[in-house]
Amino acid sequence: MHEDGFIGRIEWAMAGRALPGQDVSGDRCVVLDTGTGSVLFAVLDGLGHGAAAAAAVDRASRVLAENRAEPLDVLMVLCHRAMSDTRGAAVTLALFSTQEAQWLGVGNVDSLVLTAGPTGPQVSATVLQSGGIVGYRLPPTLQPQSVTVRPGDLLLMSTDGVAVEPGAGIDLAKSTADIARELVDRHAKDSDDALVLAARVRGVSNGAAHE
Repeated sequence: MHEDGFIGRIEWAMAGRALPGQDVSGDRCVVLDTGTGSVLFAVLDGLGHGAAAAAAVDRASRVLAENRAEPLDVLMVLCHRAMSDTRGAAVTLALFSTQEAQWLGVGNVDSLVLTAGPTGPQVSATVLQSGGIVGYRLPPTLQPQSVTVRPGDLLLMSTDGVAVEPGAGIDLAKSTADIARELVDRHAKDSDDALVLAARVRGVSNGAAHE
């Protein structure tokens, strides 16, 4: 599965696939225009795989779409409540604008920002993940982080079905669609669902908003 687009100056793309032999993936990506100049990105990894994992993350996806203007900690609690009678999920939320990224993670969905360096892409920030399972047990404190981003910096979010060395083999000159697709094609594990979201600020807008 592949999807990409622009929201204002923010270019984004998602690539993913289900566990080989399965028809349904329990990994999900949500991309929402908040209407305030920022984009809400969410990557959700339902526990296990298959239809039950997909059912859990679909509930959270609907809650995010209906409450996209809420702060990240409130959104995480809403996702937790929506998945309370499901197997739950690991969830990372990111509010991405032209100058800043705010993010909040519970469970093992990785998020980082890559910036161009003299020897190639370098990690400039990494989300601090809190232990827990959204829908089963949240950490006692939900504290979003804020990091500065510049045009060209790449926000990269991935489930644990993708084994990626930060920055390894990533060409920042490529489109986010190519980056996300290549990471899944090269690094997806055969033992799990896999999903990658890539986003960055471009100098000019190109295209229409997507949800």
